[in-house]
Amino acid sequence: MLTRAALALVWLLHFLPLALLAPLGRGLGSLLYLLARERRKVALTNLQLCFPQQGENERRHIARAHFQAFGRSLLEHGILWWGSKERIQRIVRVEGREHLQAVAGRPAIWLAPHFVGLDMGGSRLITEWKGVSVYSHQKDPVFDRILLHGRTRFVTPVLFSRQDGIRPLVRAIREGLPFYYLPDMDLGERDSIFVPFFGVSAATITGLSRLARLAGAVVLPVVTRQLPGAAGYVLTFYPAWRDFPTEDVAADTRRMNAFIEERVLEMPEQYYWLHKRFKTRPPGEPKFY
Repeated sequence: MLTRAALALVWLLHFLPLALLAPLGRGLGSLLYLLARERRKVALTNLQLCFPQQGENERRHIARAHFQAFGRSLLEHGILWWGSKERIQRIVRVEGREHLQAVAGRPAIWLAPHFVGLDMGGSRLITEWKGVSVYSHQKDPVFDRILLHGRTRFVTPVLFSRQDGIRPLVRAIREGLPFYYLPDMDLGERDSIFVPFFGVSAATITGLSRLARLAGAVVLPVVTRQLPGAAGYVLTFYPAWRDFPTEDVAADTRRMNAFIEERVLEMPEQYYWLHKRFKTRPPGEPKFY
């Protein structure tokens, strides 16, 4: 969580053009790569598990590039929290609208994996579409207000906490509010099963399959890519998945991980490697971190 001094700095920097803000962010990421020893170790462990065929130098190169992309996204959060709607729409280009139109009028889940552009994409979406999302209140009340402001200042979404349970969420999806869903993190054993992610058993929540079934919803992946230099971002809607969900929840969950793997291979430096994706282990297996 950002300190209040850091929040003030992010606010000041959001007035800068992206041509200046982006390299500053990459510089911050390079500094974090050097100083954040524990998170660097997590990223390198994840990369070793997922890309064992690559050499150590290549994995370090990806990790360093990831920190740079993460640092850039961190500073650019000021645009999400305080920038104008028009600026966000200029920075984030939307592709694949035809896939969105193809399922218009149907309950939908927007599958959004954890890439560094995730929040930028989420803010771009609420400049045009009203949806539903899950929100976790922050301990710092100032930071909490800033996050809520950033997520509700355009087309006001419906926000639920994890404590609200699944019923109101399912009801909102059925009523036509797309759910911006981020189900690719290790949240422990509860509601999770072990399925492969890059060939490694990963505790993965089965919510995508279960929610799609309960709400009668189509799954429409949406991924936001950070573009090189100061070119902004591109948010891409992918075709809605056919034959999903099935009767096999494990197969559905493996399908989700396989889709994310394909996107990771397209931009390996942008997946959120700082998260302990393999923290929860099957019984008897040693810990990685």
